[in-house]
Amino acid sequence: MTRRDEARTMATAAAAPAAYPPLEGSARVWGTIALSAATFMNVLDTSIANVSLPAISGDLGVSSTQGTWVITSFAVANAIAVPLTGWLTQRFGQVRLFMASVLLFIISSWLCGLAPNMTTLIAFRALQGFVAGPMIPLSQTLLLSSYPRAKAGLAMAMWSMTTLVAPVMGPLLGGWITDNISWPWIFYINIPVGLLAAGITWGIYHKRESGTRKVPIDGIGLALLVLWVGSLQLMLDKGKELDWFHSPEIIAMAIIAVVGFAFFLVWELTDKHPVVDLSLFKRRNFWSGALATAVAYGLFFGNVVILPLWLQQYMGYTATQAGMIMAPVGLLAIIFSPIVGLTVGKIDPRRYATFSFLVFALVLWMRSNFNTQADFWTIMIPTVIQGVAMAFFFIPLVTITLSGLTPDRIAAASGLSNFARITAGAMGTSIATTVWENRAALHHAQLVESVSQGSSATSSAMAGLAANGFSTEQILGQLNRLVDQQSFMLAANDVFYASAVLFLLLIPFVWLSKPTRSPGAADAAAGAH
Repeated sequence: MTRRDEARTMATAAAAPAAYPPLEGSARVWGTIALSAATFMNVLDTSIANVSLPAISGDLGVSSTQGTWVITSFAVANAIAVPLTGWLTQRFGQVRLFMASVLLFIISSWLCGLAPNMTTLIAFRALQGFVAGPMIPLSQTLLLSSYPRAKAGLAMAMWSMTTLVAPVMGPLLGGWITDNISWPWIFYINIPVGLLAAGITWGIYHKRESGTRKVPIDGIGLALLVLWVGSLQLMLDKGKELDWFHSPEIIAMAIIAVVGFAFFLVWELTDKHPVVDLSLFKRRNFWSGALATAVAYGLFFGNVVILPLWLQQYMGYTATQAGMIMAPVGLLAIIFSPIVGLTVGKIDPRRYATFSFLVFALVLWMRSNFNTQADFWTIMIPTVIQGVAMAFFFIPLVTITLSGLTPDRIAAASGLSNFARITAGAMGTSIATTVWENRAALHHAQLVESVSQGSSATSSAMAGLAANGFSTEQILGQLNRLVDQQSFMLAANDVFYASAVLFLLLIPFVWLSKPTRSPGAADAAAGAH
């Protein structure tokens, strides 16, 4: 054992939290509701503003390009804050930090709704993203402490449902609020939900605070974290808009991210009190579980973005109709998640995760066979089936990732694994949309080769349009729209098919972890407060 490991062990023993018993009866029910509501509110805000950007940009008098900073500022600040959860927990305690996170999130949401101009809104969104960082990992940690060891899987089932359903509900709810009320209300709705969650949480958990200790501030580690994570997130968010590595700005951000990450690794691995506990990656179950979760979530999130875009831009669906296609994804997830949670301690979680990846691959393969004639129900069926994959996704992988960790390290491990998941989600979105557009351009070029005066199909189509009174320019425009529709459909098929293959290739990573008969989180839950 190294001196650093010895120091960590001694500090851990000194600051180990008291082993509070699990909650019982209504206290556990209300605690679960409050923590899940806070998580839902947080995750919802990562996607609720997406469909409201045109309205926000128009009202504040800026271009749609400038409006995207409403999304970017939140994502960058949130990605920086999440991995700090473990260090902040040691300084302030789990309950106090969670309460501060929720209350500051409410205040920043209120300020976002009141913002008089885009500059102010971006600043408040960055604040909102930063204070939201510890909320998800700590909701996971507090929820685990509320349940007995045997039911830790059920706790994760409750938690995972909100994490997976919220990104799908965000655009639907945001679109409805923007169309029927006004865009500030996408932020104001956080206030009653947050106050309710904060009040219930404090009433139940304020006497169950974790131990604290004055850990020195790792200023250099924090500065390096802000530098490389901020550069990476900016690169991912602005890459498609700036044409990726054809832009000097993107190249500069990529270099800063890589160099900053290298220095960050060296510093954090040698500092006595690192701001991020990278020693967690020494555990095989942590790194294999976190890696599988991150890549799978990136694939999932990338496809969640592409499907409604394709439906609205090239299939004539309204935002509400596209939301109706996406909404049923939660039905089977809600049904199966409690079953998975109750049985994950008896069945190898690696089997459940493998089943989830197989179902995800099946769903994406089904979507890869869509065509422009696909009706509403044909498109919805894979979405319904995807709910099964989602139910078997988070719980087993969280179980694997957190297995064997002592209670005091759960918050740090949860923060680090959630950071990997959030970053992978941003990467998945950027990569999926970029590949989709690039493949569409390729298919467009190939299809255009078949559209010529010598083609009987082309001549027939042009003659039919001319007979309906279309001018030559209108005929060519109509043909181009048809080619666009087909090329983006084929490109979507390519993305869906490639994602299906990648889900299958992820399965071996799950099996790199060591077997665990009980929920990994349960071991921690036995004394996680």
